[in-house]
Amino acid sequence: MKQKILTATALGALLFAQTNLTAAEAETGFVTIFNGKNLAGWDGNPKLWSAQEGAIVGQTTAQNPAKGNTFLIWTNGVVTDFELRFSYRITPNNDKGFANSGVQYRSQVLDPANWVVGGYQADMEAGPTYSGILYEERMTRGIMAARGEKVVWDKDCKKQVTGTVGKSEEIQATIKQDGWNDYVIIAQGNHLQHFINGHLTVDVTDECEAKAAKAGVLALQLHAGEPMTVQFRNLRLKQATTASDLDRIQGEWKVKQLVMDGQAVDEAAITEARLKIKGDTFKLTGTDNNESGTLEFNAQAHPKTLEVTTQSGDTIPAIYELNGATLKICYAINGAARPKEFTSTSGSDHIFVVYQRP
Repeated sequence: MKQKILTATALGALLFAQTNLTAAEAETGFVTIFNGKNLAGWDGNPKLWSAQEGAIVGQTTAQNPAKGNTFLIWTNGVVTDFELRFSYRITPNNDKGFANSGVQYRSQVLDPANWVVGGYQADMEAGPTYSGILYEERMTRGIMAARGEKVVWDKDCKKQVTGTVGKSEEIQATIKQDGWNDYVIIAQGNHLQHFINGHLTVDVTDECEAKAAKAGVLALQLHAGEPMTVQFRNLRLKQATTASDLDRIQGEWKVKQLVMDGQAVDEAAITEARLKIKGDTFKLTGTDNNESGTLEFNAQAHPKTLEVTTQSGDTIPAIYELNGATLKICYAINGAARPKEFTSTSGSDHIFVVYQRP
């Protein structure tokens, strides 16, 4: 029976394969992100990661353990909306049967010196429980979806199990314990899906605006603990081809929230404020300090960066996040350094603004 294993995106941005497609048809638009020979384009602890026989290998031993969960980080960009395909094999080299790994996506590098990454993780293990789940590494939500669950994390950041995508034990029965398995990760906006050997393992919609990740790095995990080996091969990535941020930001925005040096401005004072963008120019009206000038975006940075040049010639560094009808910008004024977070504290000389479509 021909079985459809992937669904089309609402935006039509990604090509999803059917099991009856030819290899050439199924791989349209994908690029290889591991050359099969060495770890060019990746960064991790060279004592634990290597390239062997066409595979990326992460290995711990009793003599060479991982002091904590460590990661091999893809260094050739960040991902937003994408599909990642790869094969993996995981082997416990201990008498407890332990081996655990995963793929981080839209994640943050928390400690570059020690290759520590946090964020969404597509899990895999040698045991019977966690392969295919969505886990949030080093963040607060932990297991975001157990295998077989269809989940919505609502706007209050509470987990709602809304359905099922299959029985966990039946999905587990299709996973090879001693061989190679095919894994697919799809992220489209706030919709996240994992597949192992063609079976959907979780389906998650993350509406928790405070915690949902829109962009970040890819990384492979090597778990601390008993000696183990994990191997990855045939890593192929397809990123969505969507309109640029400059295209999507065009038009008029109203100021919904304004915080200056940690002090929130009364909503009544900003109710008439409008940001109007045409091409790479902007005009701010309805405030005591109407301004105009030009904008320059860097959507590849994380967080994304923005250079604002005013009509008087001043340059204001900023960061921004664009999510549908909501635009967040945090500006640095008075010569302050570019913000790293979307917040404004007392004495920071940072201005945090939330814009929405009127």
